[in-house]
Amino acid sequence: MRGDCAPLANGRVASARGTHEGDGHDHDPVHRHTAATAGLKLALWLTLAFFFAEVVGGWMANSLALLADAGHMFTDVGALGLSLFVAWFSRQPGTARKTYGYLRWEILAAFINGSVLLLVSAVIVWEALGRLRNPEPLESGLMLVVASGGLVVNIIAARLLHAGAAHSLNVRGAYLHVISDLLGSVAAILAALAVRYQGWTMADPVASIVMTALIVRGAWQLVRESVDVLLEAVPPHISIDAVRAAIGAVRGVTSVHDLHIWTVTSGMVAMSAHVVAPDPAQHQEALE
Repeated sequence: MRGDCAPLANGRVASARGTHEGDGHDHDPVHRHTAATAGLKLALWLTLAFFFAEVVGGWMANSLALLADAGHMFTDVGALGLSLFVAWFSRQPGTARKTYGYLRWEILAAFINGSVLLLVSAVIVWEALGRLRNPEPLESGLMLVVASGGLVVNIIAARLLHAGAAHSLNVRGAYLHVISDLLGSVAAILAALAVRYQGWTMADPVASIVMTALIVRGAWQLVRESVDVLLEAVPPHISIDAVRAAIGAVRGVTSVHDLHIWTVTSGMVAMSAHVVAPDPAQHQEALE
């Protein structure tokens, strides 16, 4: 915690404001940021390269599952690019007008990524329903090869982003995009096998719908968490009543009011409060 104490003229009210970085497990945010940025860069180039291969393969195989996965991979390219830009931009120093700097851009990026995933999922489901009514022939062999390649690329990208996703909503948004593609590749492989060995062409749109259903849950959670941060809600792991009681139990403090706890960005929790401390001599001790 960082803060100071400024008693008012009547000597009865002091105010405290502070921020806390980290979650108690990792006290090296600079190292985390560097590692996350490196993972984002490599994952971006891998995803971009395979996106083109999947578009061509999906078109040649006439596979909705592959094209749907390519659609998700395209949003991955945008998500990874946005996350990489925000990882750099959010570290720019604050100004007199933006005292927290640009840290909130991380949360905005997470919100955008989650929202785009929900939108793309809706489009894929709509197209898949049309394919269920009117099944189309598929080139299952090519579909299987391309989907298998996509699975390998997505496993590598997911591994690169996994650690950073635990500490940053921004990286988690990109990670969820990659996981959605990984699931899409699995669904496309299963659909290709079903078409090749069972002749079940409806496996392609069914796989698309199942894949999308799995994606929506994670995307919705990301959007909800980012909205909570933007609305400055109390972080879910903190009890505001427990904090109020702890402050009230400090020697010299008689009451606490205007207590606010919010998240500035991933790993940075801020708090402000007014406390009534009748003895001015105890203000600094109570704050510390």
